[in-house]
Amino acid sequence: MKKLFIIQTNYIPWKGYFDAINTVDEVVYYDTMQYTKNDWRNRNKIKTHQGTQWLTIPIDVKGKMHQRICDATVSDKYLDWRKGHWNALQINYSKSAHFKTYYSEFENIYKNDNETNLSKINYSFISLINSILGIKTPVRWSSEFELSGDKTEKIINLCLQTNTTEYFSGPSAKSYLDNSLFENAGIKLSFLDYSNYPEYNQLYGEFIHEVSILDLIFNEGPNARKFMKSFS
Repeated sequence: MKKLFIIQTNYIPWKGYFDAINTVDEVVYYDTMQYTKNDWRNRNKIKTHQGTQWLTIPIDVKGKMHQRICDATVSDKYLDWRKGHWNALQINYSKSAHFKTYYSEFENIYKNDNETNLSKINYSFISLINSILGIKTPVRWSSEFELSGDKTEKIINLCLQTNTTEYFSGPSAKSYLDNSLFENAGIKLSFLDYSNYPEYNQLYGEFIHEVSILDLIFNEGPNARKFMKSFS
């Protein structure tokens, strides 16, 4: 049995994203899809004393309505976005129990990486977080494959070209993925469950699950995996 998860690169994603990666045998980053504004590709939330705050990478979209995720780049007008994001993280997490443990690793990316391609920026953070969590799932990119057909057919093509026997998708895909097409291709279709996550030590009042995994890492450090599903 080979388990596959297909996802786009997201910016400092939440814990469910990394549970999905850790659940399967291989991940394909589908960044040849069309870039969508106001989505998780270029932004995520952190927790502050005033509630949640968006951290958004400013992307050049003028005249590029149909650009692919892998072609999206930072707007020339906002090349200093890294400084603002890093300042926000320091202000809101400097008092968390394990911020100092990982401070230098994240600071290095925010201060010393001048990459402007969104996919590469996202992957640099994803790779660091995988390393911190001990996730070693192999990664491939959709650009490596020949894809055709509609959305579901392309996914099935990826499964077949990677010799996948079980494909994992997020729960929202239940509304549009046709299970019979996967069955006809000899592929088991499974959906991830993002419900009933345990709470952990979190700053600033009422607990919020839907924030970047940096919140979990900075607050729980080496114990972060205990509050995720794929490590239990």
